[in-house]
Amino acid sequence: MPTPHPAEPVPLAGPDHKRDPYPLYTELRDRCPIHRVTFPSGVDAWLVTGYDAAHATLNDRRLGKDHRLGNDGWRARASIMPEPQHSLLQVHLLHQDPPAHTVLRRLVTDAFTPRAAEAARPRIQRVADDLVDRLPVDGPVDLVAGFAAHLPFRALAPAIGLPDGLAAGFRPEWGGVVAPVGPADPRRAYYEGLLHGLQTYIAEVVAGVRGLPGDGLLTSLVAAHDDGAVTAEQLGSMVFQLLVAGQEPVTNQLTTALVALLRRPADLDRLAADPALLPRAVEELLRYDSAFELTTWRFLAEPDDLHGRPVPAGDSVIVSLCAANRDPRRFDRADDLVLDRSPNPHLAFGHGIHFCPGAALARVQLQVALGTLLARLPGMRPAVSLEELEWIGSVLGRGVRALPVSAPRRRPAGSGGTAR
Repeated sequence: MPTPHPAEPVPLAGPDHKRDPYPLYTELRDRCPIHRVTFPSGVDAWLVTGYDAAHATLNDRRLGKDHRLGNDGWRARASIMPEPQHSLLQVHLLHQDPPAHTVLRRLVTDAFTPRAAEAARPRIQRVADDLVDRLPVDGPVDLVAGFAAHLPFRALAPAIGLPDGLAAGFRPEWGGVVAPVGPADPRRAYYEGLLHGLQTYIAEVVAGVRGLPGDGLLTSLVAAHDDGAVTAEQLGSMVFQLLVAGQEPVTNQLTTALVALLRRPADLDRLAADPALLPRAVEELLRYDSAFELTTWRFLAEPDDLHGRPVPAGDSVIVSLCAANRDPRRFDRADDLVLDRSPNPHLAFGHGIHFCPGAALARVQLQVALGTLLARLPGMRPAVSLEELEWIGSVLGRGVRALPVSAPRRRPAGSGGTAR
């Protein structure tokens, strides 16, 4: 029988929790696979923790992603975009169910195949080297502001066919709209201002790529809309997902990986000395501390049993990918970083029909980014206590706002270090 946590709903909030959520996840996972939890906004949810339960939930066809399935209790407190932006920007892949999801996913998969990601590796390498070249040579360098915050967009823009002129108009702060703030939050007005600016930019992108020659993904999405295959709302939402929601997770994953390595200088130096280890190391760093701490909402259309507990219709169900990836019943030495772990069936990119379509490109970006930093900044060490780092307040994601490091030496581009 399930043994729920006695303090349900369990709060998932606060800087201490964001710094290290794993002790709580271990306690919850050891008790039973599913618990009632509460988020800073006040919304309650059902949190799934164990690996087998997470895997089953991610493939459970009873659970839908469409926000219209959420009940009034969820909608009253959930930090979601205000209208009309919610209806205009939140009907992308993450919030769609078949058959609409099937149509939209088919439109993007060709742009993100492993072959396409590998073909982009030299270009991503040039971006990474350029960013390192621009880092200040004196004193500590912030690897978030100077590197991790820029690499994903510069890698993504050519992959989706965003022309340079339009790419230059993208504002990094628009990435903040993927973490909505509640109606009573004092930041709500600023947040809504970002949304309006982003909507204007998305309209400019749609107009700017319409009719461009070639088969760029953005051009193909616009053509699909013009042919009647997708609605105007779906088109805007897909552009939103590609330009905004597809970047921040890579930035955050790069920071969690670097923090894990900086905590373990022996592992950092081992990886720097053996670039061939990078593909396996990246998979392990994804497992060890995933930027996708939690999945987005799922809902039962009808009340039903979920892992031994009755869940009402429309209550939000969320999977803790971080808790699943540290389950000792699935991974030996689950709380240890094992750089050459194999096999490594982690769930950092999700599973089932909502498996991240950009996973192959993200893997290449992480391999190139880590390989470049380790090769070109030998002897890199944290410039502040890692306990002082500020973790982002996002409910669903993990990452740090700044990561100052000291790099006493600087090697030129072409010094080696990326996996091929």
